[in-house]
Amino acid sequence: MAYTPIPSDHSLPPIRINLLSDTQTRPVPAMRAAMASAEVGDEQIGDDPTVNRLCERVAELLGKEAAVFMPSGTMCNVTATLAVCRPGDEILAHDSAHILSREGGAHAALGGFQIIGLRGPGGQFSLATFQAALHPRNRYQPPQTMVSVEQTANLGGGTIWPQHALDEIAIAGKAAKLHTHIDGARLLNATIATGIAPRRMVQHWDSVWIDFSKGLGAPIGAAMAGSRDFIDEVWRWKQRLGGAMRQAGVCAAAALYALDHHVERLAVDHDNARALANGLSQIAGMEVQEPETNLVFFDPSGSGVSGPDLVSQLRGQGVLLAMMDDRVRACTHLDVSRAMIEETVGLVRDIVRAA
Repeated sequence: MAYTPIPSDHSLPPIRINLLSDTQTRPVPAMRAAMASAEVGDEQIGDDPTVNRLCERVAELLGKEAAVFMPSGTMCNVTATLAVCRPGDEILAHDSAHILSREGGAHAALGGFQIIGLRGPGGQFSLATFQAALHPRNRYQPPQTMVSVEQTANLGGGTIWPQHALDEIAIAGKAAKLHTHIDGARLLNATIATGIAPRRMVQHWDSVWIDFSKGLGAPIGAAMAGSRDFIDEVWRWKQRLGGAMRQAGVCAAAALYALDHHVERLAVDHDNARALANGLSQIAGMEVQEPETNLVFFDPSGSGVSGPDLVSQLRGQGVLLAMMDDRVRACTHLDVSRAMIEETVGLVRDIVRAA
């Protein structure tokens, strides 16, 4: 058992095409220049002007009263639950949601919360499924205090929650006196793909955050928005968890640059994902989920090559992908070109032919 990250195996060829995740993006030179010239102060005492500008920008973008800059999206989710829930409380989310499957049990370990996984295709649950999971408020049942959705739904294949579904679940959640929370790690992928403005997409939700270190290409950071009272309580937990920073304007400048220059170009990543899916689907036996955004999930086993074997062989040729929930996941992003997509499809085809 090892929890410490293991450095890359230097006996393998250098990675030429990195489809592991959109977290693999590197800051472009102009972003680095913006970071180097950022005006900074002490974020812990509200004195970093670049952080303050970023928080105002995110609050306006998402149509909320206030926002807070965080080191990571996971800290956004964790502080949101800690701000709202109490030990023994119940949170409702999809059974593949990041808060349930990818955050190390933080919500149970730090807050004593139960997360109840709701089922549904594509990483989404229906209004009927949500309402069926609600129970009477009495001393025999754990208090239900939050409902959370993930936009886009990662393990569902990068699927986009439809606007009507977001609206009806948020309205039903509020009627049941639940705090409504959106894990918006790839929210802007969803807004670009649908043409729906961010503030409209999250209109009925109490809290929501966006990530800057994925498709937006910043090296670090996320920002969460909500009511002033909610953000004030989140700040208390941010401080407790060691998330309060000092001259964080260096990082906030990267996020501001990303909002200025890297949002609209997410459409390029979506086009590349469709091109990858189309190329893979033409290989006999390949089962490919049609992408809605920048994530491509596929199962090559029908072509005579197992997922782990395909990932291993591609890594031996400098192409990095991931196994995720028994499927191969490829993620397009800022540092992936159409030529790289075409080369990857060709390499997969060659591996299948040789099997």
